[in-house]
Amino acid sequence: MITIQGDMLEGGGQILRMSTSLSALLGEPVRVVNVRGKRKPPGLARQHMTALKVLSALCDGYVEGLNLGSTEVIFNPGKLKAGSYKFDVGTAGSVTLILQAAMPVMAFTPGYVKLTLVGGTNNPMAPPVDYIERVLLPNLRLMGVKANLKLNRRGFYPKGGGEVEFSTEPVGKLEPITLDKLGEISEVRGLTYSCRLPEHIVNRMALSASEKLSIIGLKPIFEKEVLQPPNPKCSLDPGCGLILTVKHTYGYLGVDRLGVIGKRAELIGSEAAEELVNLLRGGYPMDKHLCDQLIVWASLADGVSRFKTVELTLHTLTCIELSRIVLNADFKIDGGLGRPSEIECRGVGFERL
Repeated sequence: MITIQGDMLEGGGQILRMSTSLSALLGEPVRVVNVRGKRKPPGLARQHMTALKVLSALCDGYVEGLNLGSTEVIFNPGKLKAGSYKFDVGTAGSVTLILQAAMPVMAFTPGYVKLTLVGGTNNPMAPPVDYIERVLLPNLRLMGVKANLKLNRRGFYPKGGGEVEFSTEPVGKLEPITLDKLGEISEVRGLTYSCRLPEHIVNRMALSASEKLSIIGLKPIFEKEVLQPPNPKCSLDPGCGLILTVKHTYGYLGVDRLGVIGKRAELIGSEAAEELVNLLRGGYPMDKHLCDQLIVWASLADGVSRFKTVELTLHTLTCIELSRIVLNADFKIDGGLGRPSEIECRGVGFERL
């Protein structure tokens, strides 16, 4: 049994989710100690408990230490199985972080899988559901992943209550991906969304973002989603945000922002656009968050993947270290923490059992 230190490097829930996800794939038990050791409070929260329940259902496994606040967990996997599952976090805990753990496992199950999750869909400390749908999934499809996401209802803090359906068809192996140059930009899109708020907010976010992007000659195509009760997609709490995405020669990148009480809509739009402008001017084919989310997939792929990222984050370094420990994947890094970096990953060529 592999023992993973839950307080190493980034020291958050990502270590638990990725370790147990790989455990389910490999069919080998894992012990995680000092769970979320660098968080206050440490230990399991509702979101992490739900992720463990999802993974154990997908592989017919069982978990020791599945208690609120637990700082040690033993994950005992069984065999991967297809089917339909539904889980409710019970809080506004992020469903997208749960998806990060479940998605690799679902991709390698022996049949069709549908997972419905209820909780927070747009959280300040997690990728929004729109990022998963519009940036991560299109890149994963380039690697051979067969998956779809459907947003049934948005969920903001504090009540959550959002609902997402994620489904996969089985794959045999994953192809490596190369995102070390930008190439030509073929499409720039934006989505501004709001729930239980005046319509002018999404218009102001979109206008300020468009004005900033026009400086470098880009004209984004914007969608605007303004939801009010009784629309079934409308969240229980008010909230808003936007995402900007770019399709380029080799893949997709994106920048997102969540609305904050007291922060003007124009500032939210211009900040997101400014970050995107800096990425494109620097010739970066991926944002820093996409880099850490793709590490586990590159580690499982059959071949060499290459990334060029605007910033090497502690999240990315943590994913790399876990991939080395659990999968024995091989990495080369040219750069360093907090700096622009290039990463090469030789995947292990994992195949569906």
